[in-house]
Amino acid sequence: MTTESRSTAFLRIFKVFVLLGVLGYLGFFVYSNAVTDGAKHPFKLGLDLAGGAHLVYEADTSSISAAEVPELMNVLRDVIERRVNLFGVSEPVVYVESSSFVSGEKKERLVVELPGVTDVADAVAEIGRTPLLEFKLIDNEALSTLQALERMEANASGSISIDNVLINGEVAPEPYIDTGLTGRYLESASLEFTSGQSGQLSNEPVVSIKFNQEGGDIFADITRNNVGSQLAIFLDGEIISAPRINETIIGGTAVISGGFTPIEARELTENLNFGALPVPIELVSTQTIDATLGAGVVSQSYFAGVIGFSLIAAFMILWYRVAGLVASVALLFYVALSLALFMFIPVTLTAAGLAGFVLSLGMAVDANVLIFERMKEEYRSGKGSREAALEGFRRAWTAIQDSNVTGLLSAAILFWFGTSLIKGFALVLGLGILTSMLSAIVFTRTLLIALPDAKRSDSGLWSYLFGTGLIKK
Repeated sequence: MTTESRSTAFLRIFKVFVLLGVLGYLGFFVYSNAVTDGAKHPFKLGLDLAGGAHLVYEADTSSISAAEVPELMNVLRDVIERRVNLFGVSEPVVYVESSSFVSGEKKERLVVELPGVTDVADAVAEIGRTPLLEFKLIDNEALSTLQALERMEANASGSISIDNVLINGEVAPEPYIDTGLTGRYLESASLEFTSGQSGQLSNEPVVSIKFNQEGGDIFADITRNNVGSQLAIFLDGEIISAPRINETIIGGTAVISGGFTPIEARELTENLNFGALPVPIELVSTQTIDATLGAGVVSQSYFAGVIGFSLIAAFMILWYRVAGLVASVALLFYVALSLALFMFIPVTLTAAGLAGFVLSLGMAVDANVLIFERMKEEYRSGKGSREAALEGFRRAWTAIQDSNVTGLLSAAILFWFGTSLIKGFALVLGLGILTSMLSAIVFTRTLLIALPDAKRSDSGLWSYLFGTGLIKK
C-alpha cells in the first residue's frame, strides 16, 4: 500500500469516526435533555400535547374602517401576547383567526393558546385586566337629555326603555363623541402625586400618560378644537375622569385623575404599560385540554416512530445489504439531528408536527434508495463499490434535488397560508427534508466510501454484501 493510499484510507476512517462521534453526541444531547428535569433545552410541547387552555376572543371592529382592521388586530395580538407572557406561560400562542361571516357580519377573532394552564378562570382574569383606554368628548346637551330619560325610566319602574325613546322623531343623541384617540397610541404611563397646586389635593395619586407622535398630534387637535369642552377618559367602558379642556395641549401628555388610591393608581399604570387594548374584545369560547390526552398522543407517536424506523431499517438491510445498514445508521443520524434541532431552535411540537416527523422517516431514506439503485447499476456493470457509490451519488443527485426542492416548496406554502396546526406540520416537514438531504449527502456517502472496495466478480464476502436482493445476483 502506497503512502498516498494509506493517508487516504486514514482520512476516510477519520471521517467515519468524526461522524460517529457527532452521532453519539447528538444522541446524548437529545437523551439528557429529554429525561432531565429543568433541562436547558427540553422539548417544547404545544397545547394539544402539554394540555392547557384555548381561548377565543371576538373583537368589536364595528366603529373602525375596514382598512384599519388588520393593523389594529395585529396591535391587539401584540398586546395580549405581552400580557400572557407576563404570567409565565410556556410557549403561549396568540394569533388572529381568519375572518368569517357570523349572522351576516364579518367578525375578527383572536385565539389565545396557553400550554400548561389548566385554570381557565385565572387565565381569563389575567388577560381581562388589560384595559381598554378611550378618550371621548362630552356633549352636555345630549348628556342632560340622557340623564332626564334615565330619571324617567327609573320613575316608570322599568316600563320604558331609554333605548327606544324618540326626541322629535329621532333617537336620543349619544352624549359621548368618539375622538379616535385610544390606547393604541399610548407610549407609556407613570404614577405621579399632585403638588396641591391649582386647586388639587396634595399628594393625590394620578396617572400621567404619554402618547406616541401620532397620538400626540391627535390629542393636540382635540384640545385645540374643543377648548371649554369636557374630555371624558374611559377605562374599560367606565368613565373615570372628565377634565375640562382649558387650552391646547401639545407634547402628547395627559393626566388621568379618578380619585385613585396609591395601589389602584399603580395597578392602572402597570396595566397601561403592559398594553391598553386598541379595540374592545369579548370572550366567546373557552376550552381546556387535559394533559393526559397529550401524554397519550406522545406515547403513541413514539411507538409509531419506533415501529416505522424498525420496518424501514429491516427492509433496507434485507434488500440493499451493507448499503442498507449504512442507510439505517444514517437514518439514526437523521433522527438524532432532527430531535436536537427541535430542542435547540426550539420547535413547538404539536400532534400534527409529530405526525409530520414520523412521516418524514420514510421520506428520509428516499434519497438513499435513489442512490442505491443507481449504485446497483454501476456495480453490476463491473465497477468497484467505491466508484459505483460515487457515480451513484452523481447520477442520482438531480432527482434528489428536484424531489426535495418540490417538498420544501410544499412545506413553505403550507407554513405561509396554513393555520397554526398546519404550520407545525409544515415546519417539521421542512426541517426533515433539509436534515435528510444532509444525512444522505454527508453521512451515507462518507460511510459507503470508507468501506472496503469490492467488485461483483470477486468471490469474497464483500462482493455479496454490496449486491442487492434477498438472494445473490
